[in-house]
Amino acid sequence: MKSVLALLSLLALPVMAAEPTLYGRYEYITLPEFGGETLKAKMDTGALTASLSAKDIELFTRDGEEWVRFRLATKDSSGKVYEHKLARISKIKNRADEDEDGEGAEISKRPVVDLELCLGDVKRTVEVNLTDRSSFNYPLLIGAKALREFKAAVNPARRFTAGKPEC
Repeated sequence: MKSVLALLSLLALPVMAAEPTLYGRYEYITLPEFGGETLKAKMDTGALTASLSAKDIELFTRDGEEWVRFRLATKDSSGKVYEHKLARISKIKNRADEDEDGEGAEISKRPVVDLELCLGDVKRTVEVNLTDRSSFNYPLLIGAKALREFKAAVNPARRFTAGKPEC
């Protein structure tokens, strides 16, 4: 009877969620599927999806499935062409075009792929939309969905807390 009571008391304890890992506003992320290229990324809790800087983006069909072909649009990019199966097309509101009432925002459609990303010593597959971010300081933006996948919290006062990825 004591063991049953002990078991019941354990079951009554609140389940403790794992504490998130604290990262800085900017971190290094490695892309294993792209030859292990490491990029500086902005950790953005205000964005929903992750975005990777890409150019020459072209949709095509292979064996009845939708694919996307592109080049990385980064400073040190080799210019290599990558092909990846398309996960979906996302619709992104351009907030800069939005007026005070939320009207008039332009909608852009972006291809989304499932990519393996490495942050610190953690590797996860996350949805990443492809768009030309070459005018931004950071070629990779990690949004809220990807942050959840990494069980991450962001301290905006810190930078590059995870160091170079080791996956």
